[in-house]
Amino acid sequence: MEPIKTLTTKVTIFLSLAFTMLSSLLVFAQDTTGGVVTKENSTKTTTTTEWYADPMYIIGGAIILIIIIALIVRGGKKD
Repeated sequence: MEPIKTLTTKVTIFLSLAFTMLSSLLVFAQDTTGGVVTKENSTKTTTTTEWYADPMYIIGGAIILIIIIALIVRGGKKD
C-alpha cells in the first residue's frame, strides 16, 4: 500500500506543477508589452423605428379593421 500512496502523491504534485506552468504560459501569452498597440475609435449610430410607430402599419391596420367590421355587419343582414 505504501508504494501506491507514494505514487499518487507524486502524480498529484506533478499534475499541480504542470497545471501551474500551463496557466502561467496562458497569462504571459496575453502580455502586450514591447509590441505596437494601435487603437482605433469609430462610432456608428443606427436608428431603428418600431413597427407600431410607422404610419403605414397604422393606416393598413385601420383599413383592415374597417373591412372586417363591414363584413361582419353586412353578413348579419340577410336580404
